[in-house]
Amino acid sequence: MNALDVIYMDNHLLVVRKPAGMLVQGDRTGDRSLLEYGKAYVKAAFNKPGDAFLGLVHRLDRPTSGVMVFARTSKAAARLSEQFRAHKIGKVYWALVEGKTPREGRMADSLLRVGPSSTVSDRGREAVLGFRRLRFERGISWVEVRPKTGRHHQIRVQFAHRGHPVLGDLRYGAKVGFPEKSLALHARSLTLSHPTRKEQMTFHAAPEAFWPPRFQ
Repeated sequence: MNALDVIYMDNHLLVVRKPAGMLVQGDRTGDRSLLEYGKAYVKAAFNKPGDAFLGLVHRLDRPTSGVMVFARTSKAAARLSEQFRAHKIGKVYWALVEGKTPREGRMADSLLRVGPSSTVSDRGREAVLGFRRLRFERGISWVEVRPKTGRHHQIRVQFAHRGHPVLGDLRYGAKVGFPEKSLALHARSLTLSHPTRKEQMTFHAAPEAFWPPRFQ
């Protein structure tokens, strides 16, 4: 990655498009993360001495692409984190899943995290989402998903539990692969209240270029 794909920036926010396959935050692999790229971008853009502050207020799985928002001040980080905790952030995902889903619907389950995976379990926490099918072709459904909660691997687990795993998601039983070792799961948009101006703002990102054109 040579340049950060910046969607929006002001004194409080940095909104970027995360590519599939990139870590949001560094881990034991040592691979450079989106957070590190973001800090470097802010440092260069404003000629800042030392490290630039950038607050991580939410995450996307490494194989997932889409809109990511970072906070540029501690006050913005606190206010955005509270919006995420209170489920006041509007999130829209696109997913390509195996099989023909209902035209639209609601999924409500209890999800339990077990190590690196999650599963449907009576001992879990409530997970709720709404969805509508945008297109069905050649055994694949293109769905628009609006999560009401933010559980670990929520969309992946809830669709797989109903026999519709996300393309490329071998962890949850997908039989159909996806390019670049990624998932056909994309954070299409985020709607939030600006941390200081309080106005509603919506940010969009296009899916990866290798998504089939008929599903873009």
